Amino acid sequence: MQDSSSKAPGPRNAKGFVLRFISGKYQGGEFPISTDKQIIVGRSSDLDMVLVEDMVSRKHAKIAMQTDGIWIEDLGSTNGTFVNGEKIKKSKLKEGDRILIGTSILKLMSGEAGRAAPSQTEAKRELGERDASSRTQQGRTMSGSIEEIPLPDLLQLFGSSKKNGVLVVRTEHDVGKIYLRKGNIYYANINDLDDVPADKAVYRLLTWTTGYFDLEPPDDRTWPNEVDLGVQEVLMEGFRLMDEFNRVKEELPELSSTLVVTAPLTAQLRNLSPEELDIFQAIINSTTVESVMNKSSLADVQTAEILKKLIKEEYVHVE
Repeated sequence: MQDSSSKAPGPRNAKGFVLRFISGKYQGGEFPISTDKQIIVGRSSDLDMVLVEDMVSRKHAKIAMQTDGIWIEDLGSTNGTFVNGEKIKKSKLKEGDRILIGTSILKLMSGEAGRAAPSQTEAKRELGERDASSRTQQGRTMSGSIEEIPLPDLLQLFGSSKKNGVLVVRTEHDVGKIYLRKGNIYYANINDLDDVPADKAVYRLLTWTTGYFDLEPPDDRTWPNEVDLGVQEVLMEGFRLMDEFNRVKEELPELSSTLVVTAPLTAQLRNLSPEELDIFQAIINSTTVESVMNKSSLADVQTAEILKKLIKEEYVHVE
């Protein structure tokens, strides 16, 4: 047996790797990768991995173990094959890569120690059972955990594959929605509130790291102040804003903290800029740090900087 310990990042052992379905109607299923048999993926029932859905071609993709690693190749499918958000013709896979075929997201993973992987025959039968079960349930098109698939990665997949629908993200306390049209974002909100501009809602959602997502069918309603944002530009700007906000958020009170105008007010309002006066007015009309940030038309990092100044110079205080 060839010793692969000196080669990176090639797989340690073909039988130790599986494709795990982390989203879609086959979620939870696994399909083993073997040295002696390539995997042909498609809608046709005589193939190795059968995915029964309209967005999957009859013969969609091929996955095979070669001497230099695991490779995936698109077989001229109508809707394409995507690896980590990139549409591919042929690509070498590494552990942790996410593959989008139709509405299924698969992740290449090493097998768990001490756990026997199913045979390809057993895995095919299990996928068929999951397909039959999904037809009897009112399941959503795609669902999963954002701990498994972080929102930036998910948006990149949906943007590249030009998805339509509403990406709904649920945490213990909040519900965020991102509306997609041909892979672009045209609206977003948090807790169905319209006082946060769509782009700001998206940037705030990108900071969420726990919760569950569903891709629901398109919503035909029109929204005030719709936008047209490409996913790549949203991610680039979102990461920049998150870096900036992380530098200032430690100096802010908790979002649930109450802000109160200092009385008597000795600081001079004439010393405030128009933007600072707007935030001061928002504090008068609101109760918490979060509600002020929601009502502010400025980016979160700009609002945070102004709040820091107003607290430091005793225009307001935290209760």
